[in-house]
Amino acid sequence: MNRNFLSTFLLGILTLICFHTNAQSTGKMYRIAKIKVDSMQLNNYKLALQEQMNTAIKLEPGVLSYTAVADKKDASSITIFEVYASLSAYQSHITTPHFKKYKDTVKDMVLSLELIDTELVVSAHKKDF
Repeated sequence: MNRNFLSTFLLGILTLICFHTNAQSTGKMYRIAKIKVDSMQLNNYKLALQEQMNTAIKLEPGVLSYTAVADKKDASSITIFEVYASLSAYQSHITTPHFKKYKDTVKDMVLSLELIDTELVVSAHKKDF
């Protein structure tokens, strides 16, 4: 019984190592930004965010994806899921004029900001999504 347990345990560890290696082999950076916006400035914030996102996607090959959503119960609680080609792509992104413009524009609109670096576990999407 100990031998079966040990075999199963080792197989599980190897699976996790292989899975982790495959998930990280892309080198992509996945980040979640949780933002609380002054509700009186929400429309202006959304405009600034949209401009920054569109410009980054258009001009920066290393900015792969942005998805911004608002809490249905509190529209001023925004969560953004960001995907970058690499850590260096993200580091380059935050030095661009359009990102600096966004940060300067929203500095008095944002009440709080939490950045969460994440690792890809699994991903699925439609072909044309």
